[in-house]
Amino acid sequence: MNITFHGAARNVTGSKHLIRLNSGTAILLDCGMFQGMGEQTEDLNEHFGFNPKGVDYLILSHAHIDHCGLIPRLVAEGFNGPVFCTAATMDLAKILLMDSAKIQEQDTEYSNKHRKRNGLPLLQPLYSEEQAMESLRLFKIVDYNETYEITPQVKLKFTDAGHLIGSAAVNLSILEEGKLTQLTFSGDVGRYGDMLLKTPQPFPQADYIILESTYGDSLHKDVGAIEDALLEVVKQTCLIKKGKLIIPAFSVGRTQELLYALNALELKGILPDLRYYVDSPLSEKATRVLMDHPEVYNKEVTAVLKIDPNPFGFKGLRFIQSTEESKALNDDPTPCVIISSSGMAEAGRVKHHIKNNINGPENTILMVGYCEPNSLGGHLLRGDSEVFIFGEKYQVRAEVQAIKSMSAHGDYEDLLHFISCQDPKIVKKIFLVHGEYDVQQHFRQRILDKGFGDVEIPYQHQKIEI
Repeated sequence: MNITFHGAARNVTGSKHLIRLNSGTAILLDCGMFQGMGEQTEDLNEHFGFNPKGVDYLILSHAHIDHCGLIPRLVAEGFNGPVFCTAATMDLAKILLMDSAKIQEQDTEYSNKHRKRNGLPLLQPLYSEEQAMESLRLFKIVDYNETYEITPQVKLKFTDAGHLIGSAAVNLSILEEGKLTQLTFSGDVGRYGDMLLKTPQPFPQADYIILESTYGDSLHKDVGAIEDALLEVVKQTCLIKKGKLIIPAFSVGRTQELLYALNALELKGILPDLRYYVDSPLSEKATRVLMDHPEVYNKEVTAVLKIDPNPFGFKGLRFIQSTEESKALNDDPTPCVIISSSGMAEAGRVKHHIKNNINGPENTILMVGYCEPNSLGGHLLRGDSEVFIFGEKYQVRAEVQAIKSMSAHGDYEDLLHFISCQDPKIVKKIFLVHGEYDVQQHFRQRILDKGFGDVEIPYQHQKIEI
């Protein structure tokens, strides 16, 4: 058999790994959208590097758009097999894919106004809401720790990856020509000591591991430090400078962590009396999904629930729904906190909030997670004095800060912990994906130091026989 790495290869987005058995059966692990890749982004999302009609099965590790966001396009181009995932992943994917389609249509319409004025060819969204809805009919639920027979030769087991509600490591048992091969795809690995979720679950012994490496050279701070840092930037921006605090945050996961941290500050009686807006209709839906799955919470959140039935709600919090309400926030000079998607500031309402507040030195843009270097968030984190937003240049006069420790991805200690359940002598090879190349090189050495014998860093569209 062979594996071809069609995404998240020496970068952190567009997760897609195609396994092709000697029999010809093709199994795709994730079908994620590329985000924040600059001028390459459009081309990468429009061309898979393989024929969707030739894929028999799709296994989805979790519902983040960089892992599931191109499923509707895959289906539109001819894929018609089942999409295996956990129940919570299916629930989240429904709202995320519909929201993704809506955002694409809105952002394309907005960009086309500028392009039309400048005589440029008009853009088309990657897929429509109708196509997103059509793809959802293919989803099939597989429970955690259930051994599911995809074919007589291929068996699937999901184990909890602790990264997101429903996130899973994909464990495959593949029997070919009398030989059994155990292959694990980590998906995205969560943190041991996550703010909200249980820790990643040990997974069965594997011969080959496809392992994410986003934070392969970083260590995160503890949750207390996150609360302290968040409180400091709220005070500095809104109380002292009388400005607005804009926080780009993914609607699923990161937004709920922010709300939980702010709620914790209120429980301590130290949360500033301000307006706190979550400007993302998707975020409210995702928060409701999380509230519906208390079984995923860690012990700390479970304890909070005994004294506070809503750990994501507090005084001054308001969820924004309509576009009109969102636009009105930019006309209101009152100091406030605006949490809005997307996390890399590449799309959605947060891009408009940044555009309307980036010129004010009293304002702060707070990045709370990883940003691909070519994304708007990446340019802001790098300290660029000028950025392009919707094709127009803006001076960066607002203050840019970051809380880098707020990540649903494990750091290098978490990742090493994740693979510590494996016997290094049995693992034939580890493939590092979902990471920047320089980070992966450092992390590769850390893995080798733990006794694993072969660690490879595949490049985009590389095919490797196993």
